[in-house]
Amino acid sequence: MDLNRERLKVFSGTANPALGQEICANLGVPLAQSLITRFSDGEVRVQIQENVRGADVFVVQPTCNPVDTNLMELLLMMDALKRASAKRITPVIPYYGYSRQDRKDRPRVPISSKVVADLLVTAGADRALTMDLHAPQIQGFFDVPVDHLFAAPVLVKYFQDLKLPNLTIVAPDAGGVERARFFAKKVDAALAIVDKRREDVNVSEVMHVIGDVAGRTAVVVDDMIDTAGTLVKTTEALIQHGATAVYACCTHPVLSGQAVQRICNSKLTQVVVTNSIPLSEEAKTCGKITVLSIAQLLARAIESIHEETSVSTLFI
Repeated sequence: MDLNRERLKVFSGTANPALGQEICANLGVPLAQSLITRFSDGEVRVQIQENVRGADVFVVQPTCNPVDTNLMELLLMMDALKRASAKRITPVIPYYGYSRQDRKDRPRVPISSKVVADLLVTAGADRALTMDLHAPQIQGFFDVPVDHLFAAPVLVKYFQDLKLPNLTIVAPDAGGVERARFFAKKVDAALAIVDKRREDVNVSEVMHVIGDVAGRTAVVVDDMIDTAGTLVKTTEALIQHGATAVYACCTHPVLSGQAVQRICNSKLTQVVVTNSIPLSEEAKTCGKITVLSIAQLLARAIESIHEETSVSTLFI
């Protein structure tokens, strides 16, 4: 990419340094140097190791597990950059932690997504770049511009290249219908929806499949996979309804708890994820999990922001 490289600086925290390196390789710029250490009690210490005065700075840091540690690291990096007179600071947050706490769904609970947005702006964010927010309205929690990307171009291309027969795209719940419908349109496939209902407390969810999956290849599309419990139950329901094979894809492989074990032991054929979050060593050994890179997509967005050109060309 032909950039005005003199004023562009891309830093990475410790949450996903490999993604930061790959983004810089796509941009054709070196990864900017910083020193991140910890005191013996775990307290984060940050030092920016190069001149950023007047620079357009991007900090790559998904706030994945350990969420609070990675978030604090990002906040301190931004504060250090602000105090070092960076002209503009843009946190690049491929995975936005606390995104599931975007509303008051019961009495006396915080809206944690808003708290995180306020912290980022207070720490010095002039704008933010993120991907596949759990709830798109989180963009409105920021008092600065937010560029919200989607991993769909990367995921759609992968499944187009697979050329799976009799394809049906499946929304795992009512909230994911819009995402699944968009995906289905791009791969020219049918659409199905799984309706989950819990009959009673501590009683397993009952899955109702809306749409025809009998004799078809199903692809479950979601924004994240956390414990994979619901995904495995959805897979079982689809097979019971006659699906010949079940694939799954998501942007954010949170994969907490027994998620990897559940996927490996399930009837899923393949789970396709992106590198918004680095995989654990356990996940890397699971032959059913395939990782696609979003580095080029993020690099093109950083280029557009830096050059003040439209980001809309990145959407398909």
